[in-house]
Amino acid sequence: MEKKIVLSKEEKQLRGLLLDVANHIDQNFPEYRRPQLRFTGGWVRDRLLGLNSKDIDIGIDSMTGYQFGSKINEYLELPEAKAKYANSDSLKLAKIEANPEKSKHLETVATKILGFEIDLVNLRKETYTDETRNPQVKPGTPEEDALRRDATVNALFYNLNTSVVEDFTGRGLEDMKRKIIKTPLDPCQTFMDDPLRVLRAIRFASRLGWRIDEGDERAMSDITIRKAFHQKISRERVGIELSKMLHESGPHQALHLIDRLGLYSTVFTTLDDKLAHSPKIDCWRRAYDQLHILVSAKLMADVEPSTEQGLENSSREIGSILLRDPIKFTADVYQAWLLCAFVPWARVAPAAPQSPRGKVMPTPAALAARDGIKADNSTVKLVDNAVKALDDIIELKDAATAGKPSTTSPLKRKYGSPGRSEQGMGIRRWGPHWRSSVMFAILTQVMENPEENHNEVLVGYAKWLAHLKDLDLLGANDLKPLVTGDMLSKGFPGVKLGPWVTKALDICVAWQLANPDEQDPDAAISEVKGRKRELGLE
Repeated sequence: MEKKIVLSKEEKQLRGLLLDVANHIDQNFPEYRRPQLRFTGGWVRDRLLGLNSKDIDIGIDSMTGYQFGSKINEYLELPEAKAKYANSDSLKLAKIEANPEKSKHLETVATKILGFEIDLVNLRKETYTDETRNPQVKPGTPEEDALRRDATVNALFYNLNTSVVEDFTGRGLEDMKRKIIKTPLDPCQTFMDDPLRVLRAIRFASRLGWRIDEGDERAMSDITIRKAFHQKISRERVGIELSKMLHESGPHQALHLIDRLGLYSTVFTTLDDKLAHSPKIDCWRRAYDQLHILVSAKLMADVEPSTEQGLENSSREIGSILLRDPIKFTADVYQAWLLCAFVPWARVAPAAPQSPRGKVMPTPAALAARDGIKADNSTVKLVDNAVKALDDIIELKDAATAGKPSTTSPLKRKYGSPGRSEQGMGIRRWGPHWRSSVMFAILTQVMENPEENHNEVLVGYAKWLAHLKDLDLLGANDLKPLVTGDMLSKGFPGVKLGPWVTKALDICVAWQLANPDEQDPDAAISEVKGRKRELGLE
């Protein structure tokens, strides 16, 4: 780790522009003291770690962010500035107004310049109350601004005037060297002031692969902090932090920390107090450890295909089918980690399966996604569908693998063999995210079984998925039906349309799956005519 930051060409140009604006203010606006400018926070951390960043917070000590941003615009209109920064457009300032009700008393600005996403902010100090995580904010010194931050490694500044990295906490550089996430002040008070910092500490530790200070971990697990978390933190903010954790480079460590620090019920909760029982998390680690293995196996398979048999090969087979190609890999992996978070809810039953009006209610797992992390409708549906498909997936997998030899050659496909239609219709029932639902089933069965049985679970799923691939069923959900409702109506003249049509169309699709080489809609309709009694048409 370097203690000195060598700016890129673009960063040097940005620094030059900002210092020119500071000089412009000093020379032309006596009501302002010449601002001292600093790059702050994450950009400093990332650059010291050798990482590039286009997202920069700029700390200003003598004026608001909006005032400084306005002076940038004024400066760029000057002839000498236009000549020097010919490729720089005037800023489009996204002003964040001062809002005393939310304790944001200082105007800040978000903008883009020279290819960088810029936030212009005052250096500030914060004072908290017991009721809210929104602080009272006032202009502050560099030291006060550093000490208010969530971690020492996020409290480092780069002084634009001196080109020196400043460590006002006195331990940011040392913690970075030791790879530790640590609060600048007392962790109990820091997390009590803003309990969201608990999740931020987990996110930074998991993203960087670092450890959290032991004293901080004890504070994070404290029941008083957990109560403050429920009282002060909106569930939308919880969802945003969780999403970042699962999208970044360390989702396995993130879930492990949530588990080890006793925070599962703090994060994944529901407002429904009538559940049959609470989620069981004693063996949750089996699920997220196994998903880590499957993701790693997929990455290894992409680099170095293996011909080995056994557990490693099973993991690669599962990963290759459920995590697919690099284009969809990121989405598949994120959905897998998201569903893994709700595996402990898989068997939690609601006290009342239906609402008084008979409407089918979301599963408790879906309610936990909706209430605990304020997931959007598509995510709630993803979780709900995975839970509802769980037993169906296990049943079809067991039926396909019980005493059935694996067929690995495409030349040996038997499209019309018993089960192809049934398996294909299952995939269509599970919907467009059936792969994620199958991954949820795998992780649920891994969690529910002792470790000595995990090999059997994985081999069974690998065998089944290979069978589906062998039968060319992986795209069954995208299969275009040969028969439409209009075709059926013409095939049954005089028969009034009704619920039977939906069932008949399913019969046609099932026939199509059993006879993939057939392209004649009349043959599928004939299958329906042979089952009129089943449809109540006789």
